Amino acid sequence: MPVPGPGYSITVRVEAPPSTTAAGDLTSAIGRAGGVITAFDVVESHADRIVVDITCNALSADHAGEVTETIEALPGVRVRKVSDRTFLVHLGGKIEVNSRVALANRDDLSRAYTPGVARVCTAIAENPDDARRLTVKRNTVAVVTDGSAVLGLGNIGPEAALPVMEGKAALFKKFAGVNAWPVCLDTQDTEEIIRAVELIAPVYGGINLEDIAAPRCFEIEARLREKLNIPVFHDDQHGTAIVVLGALRNALRVVEKDITDCRIVVCGVGAAGSAIIRLLQNKKPADIIAVDINGIVHTGRGDADENLRNIAGGTNNEGRTGTVSDAVREADVFIGVSAPNLLSADDVASMNSDAIVFALANPDPEIDPLEAQQHATIVATGRSDYPNQINNVLAFPGVFRGLLDAHAHEITDDMMLAASNAIADVVDGERLNASFIVPSVFDSAVAPAVAEAVKKAALASKSEKVASRGGSSMPWSMAEDLDF
Repeated sequence: MPVPGPGYSITVRVEAPPSTTAAGDLTSAIGRAGGVITAFDVVESHADRIVVDITCNALSADHAGEVTETIEALPGVRVRKVSDRTFLVHLGGKIEVNSRVALANRDDLSRAYTPGVARVCTAIAENPDDARRLTVKRNTVAVVTDGSAVLGLGNIGPEAALPVMEGKAALFKKFAGVNAWPVCLDTQDTEEIIRAVELIAPVYGGINLEDIAAPRCFEIEARLREKLNIPVFHDDQHGTAIVVLGALRNALRVVEKDITDCRIVVCGVGAAGSAIIRLLQNKKPADIIAVDINGIVHTGRGDADENLRNIAGGTNNEGRTGTVSDAVREADVFIGVSAPNLLSADDVASMNSDAIVFALANPDPEIDPLEAQQHATIVATGRSDYPNQINNVLAFPGVFRGLLDAHAHEITDDMMLAASNAIADVVDGERLNASFIVPSVFDSAVAPAVAEAVKKAALASKSEKVASRGGSSMPWSMAEDLDF
């Protein structure tokens, strides 16, 4: 079950009597209310009172209010102020722009701006490819959303989506040194989104589509890939698929099964589920069974949705019908990217021995992990408070680092499979076990490993294309410095 976490952390400034039991009374009250104290600091001390800051984790905003009320109910205690630490982190935004060059005198200004900058503009006008070498395009990604499918919050619009896109940009910088900027579009019209991204593309070396609802996201990504000469990557689709496939590879190593012998159930056929299925198909599992809100996907359902029709045509070899419970019977793997509480312990018990359950709905998974562990050998979630967290941050920073370093114009399945294998390989044989199938998001080895794998795959793809045209295999000018 959920435990108090840092997402609902508060700091309460409390005025209390200076008695010897004051600290104990305060901590005991918070414990009774279910809060978890992480810091206790005395900020003022007087003859008649003390003032303390108590920081604690709660389960929700309502629970944080209950903790505060419990404190204030103590005799002689007054709550002066309550600070929500999550809102404090976001105050004024989480990212900013800094100059990479000194602007200390007239000479600096003359080279960075006018008149010197005109020479650089002329060089790019004569050779547009030089923009990758001489501007921010070389190391910059646009994080594009329309706010239609933000986290588990749904269609909340571009302004409300901005904190998530800022966070994404911060993660790009933290884990891979990539400059990223939020682009939250005030439209949910497919044509307008495509045209808007086309218009801003000259500034960027890659486009990261984020939190755009299915099925619109499929068309937007496909058409932008056709139109642009830079990689277009929908993280909700491909980032999730990359990490899931890497985790599954390691999970199968633990239970000593070959994916070609496995029946895999994917519950949820939106952006993430569809991409997981398509990337899994490269590994040729024995069968994949897709399940959506209407049950098992099969060719006889007559779905109007083109994405569902395509999935039905390439999955469910036995033509199964029914519910998710019917789908998981005698399955080896369950991958959920759908909704809470869809699976029961009895469902997991009906799976084959050494079952693998990835219950990735967030924040509440398809099954309580503790229930799943009663029958499954390996359980993973999208949460940070359980082992085996499947988190996209393992993929997207390194993926874009590799694409930018290779000056890639596209992203392919081979590049995504290379990223997936790189993530899996970070967990070496000595550390691999049922509770550790993917590395920590803070493992400093992950992003460089993913970047190098993607870069190699991208350069190989370029070389093949150049060779097929009978040209030089050198994909860019020898004069270009690729180190950042």
